[in-house]
Amino acid sequence: MHIVVVGLNYRTAPVEVRERFTFSEAELPEALRELKSTKSVLEGVIVATCNRTEIYVVVDRLHMCGYFIRSFMEQWFGINREEFTQHLYIYEDEQAISHLFKVTCGLDSMVIGETQILGQVRNAFLTSQQHHATGTWFNMLFKQAVTLGKRAHSETSIGESAVSVSYAAVELGKRIFGTFNDKKVMILGAGKMSELTVKHLYANGAAEVIVANRTLGRAQELASKFKGTPCTMEEGMGLLYDVDIIISSTGSNEYVLNADRVRESMKKRQSRPLFMIDIAVPRDIDPAVGELSNVFLYDIDDLEGIVETNMEMRRVEAAKIEVMIQAEMDAFHTWLKTLGVRPAIRALQEKSNTIHEETLESLFNKLPELDERQRKVIRRLTKSIVNQMMHDPINRIKEMTGGKHGNEALDYFTQIFALESLIHEKEQGTRSHTKDKAATKAEAISSAADRQAEEKPIKVSLAPATL
Repeated sequence: MHIVVVGLNYRTAPVEVRERFTFSEAELPEALRELKSTKSVLEGVIVATCNRTEIYVVVDRLHMCGYFIRSFMEQWFGINREEFTQHLYIYEDEQAISHLFKVTCGLDSMVIGETQILGQVRNAFLTSQQHHATGTWFNMLFKQAVTLGKRAHSETSIGESAVSVSYAAVELGKRIFGTFNDKKVMILGAGKMSELTVKHLYANGAAEVIVANRTLGRAQELASKFKGTPCTMEEGMGLLYDVDIIISSTGSNEYVLNADRVRESMKKRQSRPLFMIDIAVPRDIDPAVGELSNVFLYDIDDLEGIVETNMEMRRVEAAKIEVMIQAEMDAFHTWLKTLGVRPAIRALQEKSNTIHEETLESLFNKLPELDERQRKVIRRLTKSIVNQMMHDPINRIKEMTGGKHGNEALDYFTQIFALESLIHEKEQGTRSHTKDKAATKAEAISSAADRQAEEKPIKVSLAPATL
């Protein structure tokens, strides 16, 4: 069997393409059922976010599996594959596992180290598991990926440094005020970056927001988002003495704030610090303002410098996570190898249980005078002997099958304990059961198709059958 991921993300597809490949929460159960019924697919998980849509599958063969998944996407979304194939990436086995681990740890995100994707992958896995779309492989792999994601954020500092201008502004403010509780914020202008910055400040405890703008209507619109107070630009100038943080982004070609006006307002502040963020290009605030006592002025270059420094810090932490990912990949491959030994271990346990029960039956027949308590003691003690005798061989074969000559070791183990016939019987029984289930499923699909054909007119698809 093989693990494959087919997807598109913010790197390979623009938003106008990504938005056509979204799964709503209500659609996912049906989409998972369709995916699971796709040819060659044994297990499946769909990870769908605003920045990516990825379909993870366990398949019984690699040949043509990409074609089958593209067919699933084509039919589900009703989009001709020629419109989206160029945006897809396909990773197989080693690359697919590595990609999942990187995604879960935030290394493949637009903002390196962001944590939201961890919860999204976890929810995608739980949804698939709930609707019986996962099995042995993905139950292990996705639990391991989620655990790794949690470790990556708890054991490294990848998520601690601000990596957006708005977050950098908040980080700078914390250095000055410590906390934003009871702090007043004034926005000069109603630019998008100013809105995003004040949103983060507000979320961090800023008590009051004043929006000053040349157009009062726009000020009222933005102020309503933060339960703030709108005013004209001139009215805002008269309130400088009363605010703690000023964020400016007006689009003016001249300075909106000069040193003289700020100096006058500072006389009324009783030595309270004033934190100013000038995000405008060209700048809104005269650089001379930053030379005033107790005034802390930062422009867009200051913030972007902080962002780049923090991004570099995240890259260093990402390198540490890459090492963790490699260790987890090795652990998963070792686990995969031990899957092959499970039938042999179960056969040995069944054989030992049979011998144990037959021996006890013979013993109890020869000693009919034993009471029930004595029989329980004998059963418990002899069972303990059997378990102790099997303990080391089972642990050793698990270790050996994870090594270079694992298959040879498993063959020797099977021959030494004469387990060939038992394993063969189990395999035959499993195949028979699988065939019965497949026949039942095929019959159900056929019946449903017949009913649907009777109820609905036939729709002719014009989509091509090949790439």
